Amino acid sequence: MSDRFQNYSLDSAIYDEMFLPDGQPRDGWQRLQRELTDFSDEELANIQERVTRSFSNEGITFTVYGDDEAEERIIPIDCIPRLLSAAEWDTLAAGLEQRLRALNLFLQDVYGEARLIADGVIPPEVVYECPHYRPEMRGFTPPQGTWVAVCGTDVVRTNDGFRVLEDNLRVPSGVSYMIANRKAAKTSLRRLYRDSRVQEVEHYGRLLREALVELAPSGGANPRIALLTPGVYNSAFYEHMFLAREIDAELVEGRDLLVRDGFVYMRTTGGLERIDVIYRRVDDDFLDPSVFRSDSVLGIPGLIDAYRRGNVALANAPGTGVADDKSVYAYVPDMVRYYLNADPLLQNVETYLCRRPDELEYTLDNLDKLVVKRVGESGGYGMLVGPHASADERAEYAEQVRANPNDFISQPTLALSRSPCLIDGRFEPRHVDLRPFILHGRETRIVPGAFCRVALRRGSLVVNSSQGGGGKDVWVLED
Repeated sequence: MSDRFQNYSLDSAIYDEMFLPDGQPRDGWQRLQRELTDFSDEELANIQERVTRSFSNEGITFTVYGDDEAEERIIPIDCIPRLLSAAEWDTLAAGLEQRLRALNLFLQDVYGEARLIADGVIPPEVVYECPHYRPEMRGFTPPQGTWVAVCGTDVVRTNDGFRVLEDNLRVPSGVSYMIANRKAAKTSLRRLYRDSRVQEVEHYGRLLREALVELAPSGGANPRIALLTPGVYNSAFYEHMFLAREIDAELVEGRDLLVRDGFVYMRTTGGLERIDVIYRRVDDDFLDPSVFRSDSVLGIPGLIDAYRRGNVALANAPGTGVADDKSVYAYVPDMVRYYLNADPLLQNVETYLCRRPDELEYTLDNLDKLVVKRVGESGGYGMLVGPHASADERAEYAEQVRANPNDFISQPTLALSRSPCLIDGRFEPRHVDLRPFILHGRETRIVPGAFCRVALRRGSLVVNSSQGGGGKDVWVLED
């Protein structure tokens, strides 16, 4: 290793994105390693400061929800990109496309004939007892059969290769951070970016609009699109504003829309204007008070009726949450085999369902080695990382698992891959994952990049921003 990386720690049990186990840079990383070595301490500090300032100036924030209050923070951003070769990306993209095809077919099936259940591939209680299964959507077929138009799949790498950690199918967030990371890194590392021949991601908004247009009921080339937000106090409101601009959509709240004669209209100063497609960033429960939660002030009465009539498209469809439930996740490889008659190109992480008595006992006996999660939680909330928890914390968590085993799954504590980060002026390895975004209308589209989440705390495996994580840019290199 060069002098600047002299104290950079490598562990043969943990895949390092930049270095081989012998300390030599991996193929494709040599130019970045040389540049980082040649920068002076002052130059590196300036690069990091510019990247951080770009997020601050743009107001790119997220909200951390504590016991007593919600706190808004700027997302920490690391200036050193994570690199992927074109071949690595092609492998990922093919696996992600295959996975989303199977998930859309699963959703159409469980709200229709339920063949997968009848054939014994998945137990009925796993589906029908899931709180995100919406009986109101039975018998419905969305435009193009697309239940999930926007998917954010979390992917990790170990020494055994890439694995899918979870699928985010309801209102997946983070794509604005992917694009903001690119803008910041591209501006701060101009020559290196140009010389590295990095594939672009900034056209994501165009691809998203193309996918949404394909779902429009009118069939016209220029349907009216609205992005439905819960409002300014939502943790992802920055992203809602950003995406509305990117796709040339109206940014609306529920009070801005109404349903009349089975069609959705937006209130404007010039009168009512029809809306054809709604990219919704509001959870199912709050979409339509006449169907779901009657006390919702965020939704639009009659929206689901208009949707079922085919007069408006919703992305994503209500009810998609059943497919990203962490118990259902365990069956996705079986879905690929069942619906597509193919082996999964991307494997799951080994998962134990605590609803199964033997796997419950295994989980309770090995809490010090496992990560245990609530099946319906996201954002790193409600999770126990056994090796990093105290004996008292594990004992308290075990009581929760015993009380309601159906609500929990467990997984091995993975040695997530690590990538170099600039920490207090030094290069140190930190655990990372990837969240690529897959779009589907009539066809599937994926930009060559992802939101790379980073566990910035030394030794931490939790990459979620809400739990102290940050982000970095992902450079997919051309061949």
